[in-house]
Amino acid sequence: MKRDFLKRLMPVLTLAVGGAIVTSCGGQQGGLPQSNEYPVAAIEATDVEMNVTYPASIRGKQDIEIRPKISGFITKLCVDEGAVVKQGQVLFMIDNVQYRAALNQAQAALTSAQTALSTAELTYNNKKELYAQNIIGDYDLQTAENSLATAKAQVAQAEAAVMSARDNLSYCNVTSPSNGVVGTVPYRVGSLVSASIVQPLTTVSNIAEMYVYFSMNEKQILEMTRQADGKSVIDAFPEVNLQLADGSIYNHAGHVTTVSGVIDAQGAVQIRADFPNPDHLLKSGGSGAIVITSKSEGSVVIPQSATTEVQNKKFVYVLSQDNKVKYTEIEVNDQNDGQTYVVTKGLSVGDKIVINGITKLTDGQEIVPVTAEQYQKSIEDAQKLGAIQGNYKEMKKAFSGK
Repeated sequence: MKRDFLKRLMPVLTLAVGGAIVTSCGGQQGGLPQSNEYPVAAIEATDVEMNVTYPASIRGKQDIEIRPKISGFITKLCVDEGAVVKQGQVLFMIDNVQYRAALNQAQAALTSAQTALSTAELTYNNKKELYAQNIIGDYDLQTAENSLATAKAQVAQAEAAVMSARDNLSYCNVTSPSNGVVGTVPYRVGSLVSASIVQPLTTVSNIAEMYVYFSMNEKQILEMTRQADGKSVIDAFPEVNLQLADGSIYNHAGHVTTVSGVIDAQGAVQIRADFPNPDHLLKSGGSGAIVITSKSEGSVVIPQSATTEVQNKKFVYVLSQDNKVKYTEIEVNDQNDGQTYVVTKGLSVGDKIVINGITKLTDGQEIVPVTAEQYQKSIEDAQKLGAIQGNYKEMKKAFSGK
């Protein structure tokens, strides 16, 4: 019964598909686009707002390596990784037994030197009175004076030793030099550390304000310099935004504060933008992208699909009055949104260009211009026809039993 039904249906399907094919080949009204049909659009003046992104690295305002000034075993960790600390807060404690003993020894030596100084002062004063009475000569008086000077020097030396010993003892408590956040802590209780260790005890990052570094090429910097109109390049920069690693935009805007005066070997100039970080969302060592929004009024904007590139030069097909296309070179702004170009040279408002299918065109070729809507409708009709033909083949295959 199924085969009989298909047998009765086949003539109807054949007639329907045949009619569709005839209709599709009958002209511009539908079906497949003719081989010389191309979508054409006239260029209009457009106000443009483009976001240009630059890869960026995030650093804290201060990333301070914490290193011990003395040698010893760590006896206590006062903070852990990620802790928020204040300036002067103790981070690590180092065994202080030997340094306290050294301080006691230095203080004892100072006491001894001070006692010797008192004796030398008494001796000098006594010699001075005897000298005034002509009981002793110049030699004895000078000897007493020299002994007094030596005793004073020994006291000064002992005081310096006490100060040094006291400093060394204070260095047993390793403190934070600034407010910030503690980084990784590779050393734990019992580790032997010294001033010569390769890896620091930790890093304290001041992240109240963040420095975000990015680069622009020499050509872009020259353009920004010209836009500054005599002012500094920094003044030419608009407010910038930061795109985070997850694609979201940071909720505080930043400002460009420094521009390197040196172009590196890659032809790039390093730039720094400062961002507030009140919520500590940004972390030192992170990555993101600087987003700069540029605005342009009355610009010539074309889709990138309307261009072709040969040896770093861009070309479009411009439609003339006799419906022939001319292969035309254009110049575009380096900054683009990935979908359109802002043309700086080669096109004017009112020019007509081919906006799709340009890979099949040649210079001087005559075309039939259609609108983008007509061109798209022709493609959709062709797709529908392809689907009908595919279904017909399947049913014909089923009818034949193959």
